[in-house]
Amino acid sequence: MKALWRDLRDHIRTDFRLDLYAVTALWVALLLAVNYYFDFEDHYINAHQGKPIWPVLYFCLYTTAYYVSVWLWTYFHDRTDIWRSREFWLRSGTALVCYSIYAGFYAHSNWSRQLFDGQIYVFAYYCLHNLQSVLTIVLPLYLFYALADRYRSGFYGMVPKREGLVLYAVMLALMIPLITLASFQPDFLQSYPTYHDTSANEFFGVPEWVTALVYELCYGWDFVPTELLFRGFLVIGMSRILGNGAVLPMVIWYCCIHFGRPLGEAVSSLFGGYLLGVLALSTRSIWGGLLLHIGIAWGMEIAAFLQSW
Repeated sequence: MKALWRDLRDHIRTDFRLDLYAVTALWVALLLAVNYYFDFEDHYINAHQGKPIWPVLYFCLYTTAYYVSVWLWTYFHDRTDIWRSREFWLRSGTALVCYSIYAGFYAHSNWSRQLFDGQIYVFAYYCLHNLQSVLTIVLPLYLFYALADRYRSGFYGMVPKREGLVLYAVMLALMIPLITLASFQPDFLQSYPTYHDTSANEFFGVPEWVTALVYELCYGWDFVPTELLFRGFLVIGMSRILGNGAVLPMVIWYCCIHFGRPLGEAVSSLFGGYLLGVLALSTRSIWGGLLLHIGIAWGMEIAAFLQSW
């Protein structure tokens, strides 16, 4: 654990520049202000839900957030040579296209209507919504890894490692009292549990806990591609080109994927994303981030279930 905190300190010592971090903070503050003042994502992007332009609009948002952040880092660190790197454009372009398609994917709606003649549409919709990342993120990144990555040494942090898991376990344990406290708040219970009775258990003739478990497994899975792309591909993979500079631009983009959630959650994602990015870079593994992310998500589900009993 001490080694990981040392790595965090060393990363900040190497990468931190007051001018860079100050201007980057202003940049993300501008992004947050535009989104939450104008309700940008919900009003202007999600208004096109299900249309071909929907993933294109996400691509424009994420491209702007990420490349401006990279430009700031390269400018203040005098690394403008990055922009002439074919490898940088190939990796960043792949990540942006994959996640934009994922964010604007809507085919699962039609699949849910076709599955069992739509009799379990709501249940199928939410399960398939969480599983579609297999096609939009995991498979494309694996093909990139197998066919185009010249630095193959483990699938972007997916190789299990024990290093750092103790620290992540401690961080998760520290979240338990906070989750417990939050579960007594009315606004928390309005959002959680994300599972709702859809009568799918009656259709399949099984107890409701079975369909709830299937849903929760699908819900937990959705955090795997998020960690794979942001901490694995954009940090561990991109560090071949950007070095420590892979973390900060990832954090800004990661904040943007929280624009549809409360402002506090989007702001907190900056700090959480930075810490998880540095630790992924240090351990060359995303397993700790998965433990933390899925643990918190399921912890909030369990707390809400207990409150509803």
